[in-house]
Amino acid sequence: MSLIVTGTIGIDTVYTPTGHGERILGGSCTYFAAAASFYGPVRMVAAVGGDFPPEFMATLGHFRNVDVAGLEVRKGSKTFAWGGKYRDDMNSRDTLFTELGVLAEAPPKVPASFADSRFVFLANTHPGVQAGMLGQLPRRALTVADTMDLWINVAKPELLALLKQVDGLVLNYDEAELLTGRKNPVTAGRQILGLGPRFVVIKKGEHGALLVHRDGLAALPAYPAEKVIDPTGAGDSFAGGMMGSLAAAGSAPGADAGSFDAIRRALVHGTVVASFNIEAFSLDRLRTLTRAELDARYNEYAAMVRV
Repeated sequence: MSLIVTGTIGIDTVYTPTGHGERILGGSCTYFAAAASFYGPVRMVAAVGGDFPPEFMATLGHFRNVDVAGLEVRKGSKTFAWGGKYRDDMNSRDTLFTELGVLAEAPPKVPASFADSRFVFLANTHPGVQAGMLGQLPRRALTVADTMDLWINVAKPELLALLKQVDGLVLNYDEAELLTGRKNPVTAGRQILGLGPRFVVIKKGEHGALLVHRDGLAALPAYPAEKVIDPTGAGDSFAGGMMGSLAAAGSAPGADAGSFDAIRRALVHGTVVASFNIEAFSLDRLRTLTRAELDARYNEYAAMVRV
């Protein structure tokens, strides 16, 4: 298994109806890697500034399957920082501030020891940066990208070029509509397939996720969580569980990690891991999560959705 993720590592300040977290560890790469590590090794490519707290590095070290050899610490720079406040329904939030820091600089390079990675996840960042990473990973077998409304609005040509190079795309319902102009998520998903990917996963928050694949459709509900403390990173941990399970299963001889059945099964893993992530701020819940807890909830969820 050789799974690699590239994205952001940040310092977050988050306000929710249940409380707040001040200057806590965040970022798309962070949540993804922590979630994926429950399924096997994951390689991280990202950059932070000299102000990155040592305790945050220790937190990343807690997840023993996370290889941080691709994490650049730039002593003269600042770490990406973001602040947000969630509204009462926890489904929407307002950005309070964004400090780009190292994100305004040249992207990190893929270490030579990571160049043989076969499973690639391009966490949310500029599509031009995502495409640049692909050129450094010549042995990739399955590549999935995430994106957001910002890039659809300001870098759509680069995003469309990227979609011709990836196997899958992950985005939310509003972003699918923005990209295609289609309100119906199935119609939007089919249109995205026409842009290049083999499959698209459309996230719908508390309403679950929709898989639109060249070989079929699948819809999964969200896990009915009773405890929601902080939704930050839910989408990234969902992607981490999905890709971690795909990389683990796809390493078997003759396996097709991009098949409809493989992706559908992987979405269950992503849903379950994300349901734990939202139970605390930052990585606090994933740090205490055990494999036994993960497996128990997986079995519970699988029984719930079985007809």
